Amino acid sequence: MKLADNKATLSFSNGAPSVEMPVYSGNIGPDVIDIRKLYAQTGMFTYDPGFLSTAACQSAITFIDGDKGELLYRGYPIEQLAHKVDYLDTCYLLLNGELPDPKQSTDFHRLVNQHTMVNEQMQFFLRGFRRDAHPMAVLTGLVGAMSAFYHDSTDINNPEHRHIAAIRLIAKLPTLVAMAYKYGIGQPYMYPRNELTYAGNFLRMMFGTPCEDYKVSPVLERAMDRIFILHADHEQNASTSTVRLCGSSGTNPFAAIAAGVACLWGPSHGGANEACLNMLEDIQKMGGVAKVGEFINQVKDKNSGVKLMGFGHRVYKNYDPRAKLMQETCNEVLAELGLENDPLFKLAKELEKIALEDDYFVQRKLYPNVDFYSGIVQRAIGIPVSLFTGIFALARTVGWIAQLNEMLGDPEYKIGRPRQLFTGSPRRDAK
Repeated sequence: MKLADNKATLSFSNGAPSVEMPVYSGNIGPDVIDIRKLYAQTGMFTYDPGFLSTAACQSAITFIDGDKGELLYRGYPIEQLAHKVDYLDTCYLLLNGELPDPKQSTDFHRLVNQHTMVNEQMQFFLRGFRRDAHPMAVLTGLVGAMSAFYHDSTDINNPEHRHIAAIRLIAKLPTLVAMAYKYGIGQPYMYPRNELTYAGNFLRMMFGTPCEDYKVSPVLERAMDRIFILHADHEQNASTSTVRLCGSSGTNPFAAIAAGVACLWGPSHGGANEACLNMLEDIQKMGGVAKVGEFINQVKDKNSGVKLMGFGHRVYKNYDPRAKLMQETCNEVLAELGLENDPLFKLAKELEKIALEDDYFVQRKLYPNVDFYSGIVQRAIGIPVSLFTGIFALARTVGWIAQLNEMLGDPEYKIGRPRQLFTGSPRRDAK
């Protein structure tokens, strides 16, 4: 970051002296006011619930312009990456800052493919869970438990350990997610195959059985890969901030990523596409397409308590750029599987049409977001709704790792310690 020409001045109406604060500029995006010395100078903190106006770090990984509907990974528009590279090349970009050349790409793909197996004892660890446990509960435990299996990569301050942990996490998350799914339905685990692509391998581990060969559909393979790319990183969101905060204490990389998995589980974050599909299924039970108008009226009524899931975004005040890409994939997958006339998907299309044309939603810019389309795609592929967030965690792992590594390489990083505005009882004596 570079010092701006201007400074910010904070003045007080009670006659206290004004305070000057430096202003820093990034390469793009809003400037920031440096308030690090504010408490020392004034004895006051800032108050910003949800950190909506606070930059907690400097980062060179992902940039979002919500007004323009723009998402950049290391400067590359998400639209270009989704059309021109695959997920593992995107991982290389996020981790290293540049897209790989052909040799680097081949070497990185080979390195990840060679580490997709997990310690055999992991399957015994799984047996401690109930069969009907939510996959995110299982995954949180499995990722955290990796630190018990891979002792040689748990020093978060050692760059080599972090690199080894990064490769292991990226390579093994598809295996762990598939194992969590297979365990829940009582099927045998499928070992990974090194000759398959990252997305193809995941589909085989999910839906293959030892009874017969599983043939990977190129259309579904591309769809899965695109889902991974679109969810790889998204700036300083709740789970990424959790990983950074957890990692700032010096804990091992597996524990920090497990914290991110746990945060992602929330319905306001990674669970949004699960909530979206549940909403569609609820409308279907009410009567399907014939009841969409009635449902939309309930959404417009603030007193009804009915929410429209999968539309609008906290950051994007325009169309979510990932949604446009996922819409293309959604249409390709439904056509490939012959599901254009499936009742639930017809319902989704009708809801999409109304939301894009109705003035109520257009004026509020409540466009379909990536969760709306990715949920439809995953359900069409055969992925259960309860596993949607697990797949999100799988894809986001590389972003968390890149953000964690960046933080640890920043000479200004400190253990996170937010402040508070205390509203409890002042000091009093016990009787």
